[in-house]
Amino acid sequence: MTPAQSQIAERVRAAAAQKRPLRLRGAGTKDFHGGPLDGEVLALDGLAGVTSYEPSELVVTVQAGTPLAQLEALLQAHGQCLPFEPPRFGEGGTVGGMVSAGLAGPARASVGSVRDYVLGASLINGRGELLTFGGQVMKNVAGYDVSRVLAGAWGTLGVITEVSLKVLPVAPAEATRVFDCSQAEALRLLNAWGGQPLPLNASVWQAESGATVGRLHLRLRGAAAAVQAAGRQLGGEVLPADAAEVLWGSLRDQRHAFFTDALALGCDLWRASVPQTAPLLAGAGLPPPLVEWHGGQRWYALPPGGAAALVEAVRAAGGWTAAFRPAADRRATPAPLPPALLTIHRALKVAFDPAGIFNPGRLVPGL
Repeated sequence: MTPAQSQIAERVRAAAAQKRPLRLRGAGTKDFHGGPLDGEVLALDGLAGVTSYEPSELVVTVQAGTPLAQLEALLQAHGQCLPFEPPRFGEGGTVGGMVSAGLAGPARASVGSVRDYVLGASLINGRGELLTFGGQVMKNVAGYDVSRVLAGAWGTLGVITEVSLKVLPVAPAEATRVFDCSQAEALRLLNAWGGQPLPLNASVWQAESGATVGRLHLRLRGAAAAVQAAGRQLGGEVLPADAAEVLWGSLRDQRHAFFTDALALGCDLWRASVPQTAPLLAGAGLPPPLVEWHGGQRWYALPPGGAAALVEAVRAAGGWTAAFRPAADRRATPAPLPPALLTIHRALKVAFDPAGIFNPGRLVPGL
């Protein structure tokens, strides 16, 4: 172990012996999400730095407390990127927080999630032991891929100390096209385009203020010839590159007016995950959503306590929904996991954190 890892392991062993909860914290940029933030703060900013980077191999190994912005700047200097566009939500967000949250930005539906790019990870478990899973190449992944289980676990299984990530070259061309249409028409278009060999990368639909019609923004990304050909085929208005950069960045980090206005009005932000082919979610009093991921992710701004119609509509569509970001300083209650997933998580929790000290209740109520 490194000195920083040894210090963390000692604190973990002491906390486990006393069954004292620990609140794992990188930069705290995602403290608004999930269950209670109880326990003694275990700061992870001492785990910083890039361990190794092989641009020709498209692999980077980095310590968990490294600022995400620092990693992305290093990759950009070599013409590479994290294609899933991890949200920052604020200054100082860390690589460990990125993996623990498992959140991805506008390109998620086209390029995959965070866990799809995790090749390996090191973890300090609830016994203070340093465990290593996976490696630095895809072929090292065999049997149960524990390193990817950590993505989206919200720090409930242990302290991530280091991760190896697959990176990709920055696409040579990109263009954003804009279409005026209703939500139903946007979903129809996206479903039709999804069945064609088009370089679709990201999409977002939002209603115009006070209307049911809105605008669909579609980002094309890939080889220059493919992007140009798709643009000619699809038509639409071309959004200038600088405006497109602002748009997609604001969606990634929830700085877009849809999110900021909702919170300013005291509404809770609800995230609905449904099949991309799901129709409009019908429910009494449901406002028009902001639709991302080619129809698969739909955001709703709802007054506190006013999500019953959304929950029912999402259930009928075969999807899943939960409060993502509550207004003011209230806490969102984690959504119950399906029984099968809950059984798996309980078993993992017992194996990795037998004393139950890591972020209790953050992912699963009471666990």
